Amino acid sequence: MNETVRKDILLILSKTLDILKKEEEEEISQLKELSNHTIHNSSIFQDQDSIDIAVLIYSLSKITERKHFIDNRVVKLIEESYYFLDKLEIEEYTKTIKQLFKVISNIDEKIKLYIEEVIGQAQIKKGSKLYAHGISLARSAELLGTSQWELMNYVGKTQISEGTDRTDIRARLQLARQLFRR
Repeated sequence: MNETVRKDILLILSKTLDILKKEEEEEISQLKELSNHTIHNSSIFQDQDSIDIAVLIYSLSKITERKHFIDNRVVKLIEESYYFLDKLEIEEYTKTIKQLFKVISNIDEKIKLYIEEVIGQAQIKKGSKLYAHGISLARSAELLGTSQWELMNYVGKTQISEGTDRTDIRARLQLARQLFRR
């Protein structure tokens, strides 16, 4: 794991623990911001660890928004993942992150389907953010383990692919015309 990514994930896990322990509504909204922060690293390094953390934190934010609680097992596993990552025990860290996803999915049978949907939506949303940062659609889908079709469908509904304004389009058209006059 890249050292910059490791330090950033440690910071994010620490902030996540602070937020979850306070359990205040305005604090919970900061989970989304933390999730978006990890996209920066994943767009630069294209690493699975940043993407997993982004999806995990985003999923936690959605669950707390709607359910207003987080199981104590989740907090304990986040603490463990922080400990292992801090001690450079990457294999144990990875196992703990996988356990986190399982615990989130198994908290309650009724919530299980909802959480899986949230995680799926989070993956697609984070894929669109990767795409917006200049990573190809195919690579974004591959990194997040989602299909290109699902990602294209989401990106098509947003204006990510239309990120240029009219003046930029005119300048690009003028440049293209100049190139082909030669």
